[in-house]
Parts: sequence; C-alpha cells; structure tokens
Amino acid sequence: MNTWLKEWKPEDNNFWESTGKKVAWRTLIITTISLTLSFIVWYLMSGIVTKLTGIGFNFTEKELFWLASLPGLAAGTLRIVHTFLIPIYGTRHTITFSTLIKLIPVIGIALAVMNPQTPFWVFAVLAFTMGFGGGDFSSFMPSTNMFFPARLKGTALGIQAGIGNFGVSIVQFLTPALLGVAIIGAPEILKTTDSITHEVTTKPIYLQSPALIYAPILVIMTLVCWFGLRSIPLKTSFKEQLEIFKIKHTWFCTITYFMTFGTFSGLAAAFPLMIKSLYGDFPGAPDPLKYAFYGPLIGSASRVAFGFVADKVGGAVLTTITGLGFAGCIAVMITMGLVSPTSIDQFPFFLAMMLTIFFFSGMGNAGTFRQFPIIFKDNSVHSAGVIGWTAAIAAYGPFIFSMIIGAELESTKASGMKSVNTFFWGILLFSLLATVINWYYYQRKGAERPS
Repeated sequence: MNTWLKEWKPEDNNFWESTGKKVAWRTLIITTISLTLSFIVWYLMSGIVTKLTGIGFNFTEKELFWLASLPGLAAGTLRIVHTFLIPIYGTRHTITFSTLIKLIPVIGIALAVMNPQTPFWVFAVLAFTMGFGGGDFSSFMPSTNMFFPARLKGTALGIQAGIGNFGVSIVQFLTPALLGVAIIGAPEILKTTDSITHEVTTKPIYLQSPALIYAPILVIMTLVCWFGLRSIPLKTSFKEQLEIFKIKHTWFCTITYFMTFGTFSGLAAAFPLMIKSLYGDFPGAPDPLKYAFYGPLIGSASRVAFGFVADKVGGAVLTTITGLGFAGCIAVMITMGLVSPTSIDQFPFFLAMMLTIFFFSGMGNAGTFRQFPIIFKDNSVHSAGVIGWTAAIAAYGPFIFSMIIGAELESTKASGMKSVNTFFWGILLFSLLATVINWYYYQRKGAERPS
C-alpha cells in the first residue's frame, strides 16, 4: 500500500469535495483515537502515584511529585523532536510508530507496581517513558493542520486536541474503577489511616490493572494506523523547518500557548497530589482521584466546544478572555486562602476555582490553535512547525508545575500550614504578560497579524 498521497490540494474546492474531505476526516478520526491513548499514557502516573505509598512503597512526597513531573519533562523534550518529523517521515510512519512504542510504559509500570521492592529509579525511568504519550502531540497537530483547508483548521484542531485531552480525564476516572479488576497477578494490599481515629484499614487492589487494560488497545490501534493512514507529499528538510526560530511571532505564540496548554497540562498532572497535599490532613479529607478528573474533563470539553467558536469569532479574543479569566480565578484563590487552607470547609471553593481555570484553559487552547495557522498563513511548513514547537514547550507544564508546587509544599511544611501561594502568584503574572502580548500583536485594532 502506498504511503504517500500523489497530490494534496485542500484549498481546491473540487479536489476537497471529490477526494480530500473523505481522506482528511478518516485521518482525523484515526489519529484522534490514537491521540486520546497518548494522553492516557502520558497521565497514567498521575493516577497511580497517589496509591504507591499505601501499598508499601517508601517514597517521600518530593519523590512522588518527581514521578508526576517526569512525564512532562520527557514530553516537552520529545515534542521538540516530533515538531520536525511529519514533513520528513509522513503521517503514516510517524503516528504508527508513536502508537506502538507506548506499550513500553504501559507494560513496564504494571510489572513495577506488582513488586514492592521495585526501586525508585525504575519508577522514574518508567515515568519518563510515559512522556512518549505526550511527546507525539507535536506530530498529530501539524499533520491535522496540513490535511484541512484554512476554513476548517480551527474546527479540526479543536476536535482532535479537545477529544485527545479527554484521555487525561479517562485515565484519572478509570484508575480508581479498575483497581478492583483482576487482569493478571496477585492483588496489592492498600493501607489507609483515618486522620481522626488513626485506625488503619486494608483492602486488596490491582494497581497493575489501570495500566495493562490499554495494552491490547494500543496493539489494535497500531494496526489501524498502519493500514488506515496516508501521508501528504509535503516534504522539507530539517534546515528549512528551523526558519521558524528567526520569526518573532514564533516566540510570542510560544508564550501564549504555554499560558493556555501549559496551564492545562501542568495543573492536570499536579491536581491529584495538590488536593492530597493541601487538604489531605484535615478530618474528612477528599479522595484526590474522586475529583481530579473533573478538571481535565471540563478543559477538554471546553476546547472542543470553543474550536467551533474560534472559527467564527477568531482565536485572539478567546485567548485574551482566557488570560483575564486565569487572573481573576487565581486572585480569588489567593485572597480567600484556598491554596494555603486552614480548614476542609475551603475545599469546595478551591475545587470550584480550579475547575473554572480548567474551563478557561480549554477555551484558550482552542483560541491559540486557531490563531497559529492564520498568523503563519503564508507558509504551511512554518505553520505546522510553530504548532509543533509551541506544543513542545507547553508540554513542559507538568514538569515545571509539579516541581515548583512540590518544592513550595516542602518548604512550607515546616510552618505547619502548607501553601502554594507563590506558585499561583507566578501564574497570575505570567498570564497577564501573555494576555498583553496577545492583545497587542493579534487582537487590537491595527494589530500586526490579526487572528
């Protein structure tokens, strides 16, 4: 079967209606399913890490945050590589291999949790390989961008990225549900201590099951990708793609997308452990996995919904609203002491503000990805490259957020009141900076590149 399509002219309406539309939408469906699995693998550790100490692993809170952050470090680095792959190797080969390689962390972590003697470094390596699932995003997005005409790019990118983001919610929702399902191996004994009575309770769980359940699905999707995908004949050299770094708008777009997707991905990774660390010592403490999946779920749904809106009103205005929304929510959290809590009664307000931030992040993700093809409309290679590059830098969100949050929690623990106020002050100021850049260059009347 031929890998490369003979021609691709999505802006030619006759070609689009006769040939292009069918191929493009088939490609979108297949790659969106594969991307959803990517996000599942990328965030698998965020669901597993909260249970490790309960089944006998003697990891410190700092080490747990390292495990939550390493997939983000790997993903950001791998996205830089993926930024340049599609024009060289094509959609078919790149996406197929990316789907297959995710079997390594899925099978590896399942084996690791079944042995309480598994050292921390093994978990760290496996956490890093989970970044395979985050790294390939920078191949999916440039590929989709090239398959669709300009009038549908916002919709297509919004659908793919939004549905793909649902993988975060899926893994955080299914992880607790799958703990009672025996797939292979003996159960682990989970010990929990009541914060009031200090009574210890135990129950059997299968922490390997939330990982192994995805192995056969990945095998099936590898075959589907190989036989169902084709590649657009748009080939370019690595040197030609590096031209994007000479353009100032590449760096402005990097800042705005880190504000939107960096915040989404970073908070999604840190949310479960943040709930546990800030509110876990109070009587009636919440189960982090009972609430954490709502954030990525809301952010993903918002990204899908506002992809359509962005095609109608433009992306710049949505990005500006996002930045202002972030600033407002964070100001409320800091003022009300929700991120330096003194009572469990503050948790509902903390949860409400966090979920609102996730909502705005989805809106901003849809807005920025609508903007990039417009900002770089004169060069499709540059457009695809910038989408991949900005996604790469934003993928460092889980690493940066988890490390800073973990460090601040560690430093404030001695005072007896854990806090992440400083972290959220930083996000507030960065959001305002990104919003000003977006408004000045892309939204205001007479903007250099209105989008």
